[in-house]
Amino acid sequence: MPGLRRIVLDVLKTHEPKLTDLAVKLCALDYVDGVNITVYEIDKSTENIKITIEGMDLQYEPIKEIIESMNGVIHSIDEVAAGKRIIEEVRTPQDRMKY
Repeated sequence: MPGLRRIVLDVLKTHEPKLTDLAVKLCALDYVDGVNITVYEIDKSTENIKITIEGMDLQYEPIKEIIESMNGVIHSIDEVAAGKRIIEEVRTPQDRMKY
């Protein structure tokens, strides 16, 4: 049975280590196919980032351990996808009316 395919995390981290180092370390996990990191808020000593990780049968605990070892704290898990394929979110008419 296929496991987790995508995890989207809201993370607070210090400026060091660099985002590039965090991305490379996460990609070193055998089951990770790709990592996107987006900064959406920054202040004097920290940055709020969104980390999107895709792969086959993702394991949350090792991912969490890497983030924490690199001065990050997971605020929330904002999205997960599991199964044989990833289902992209579909906007409904109700969603369109909000914008």
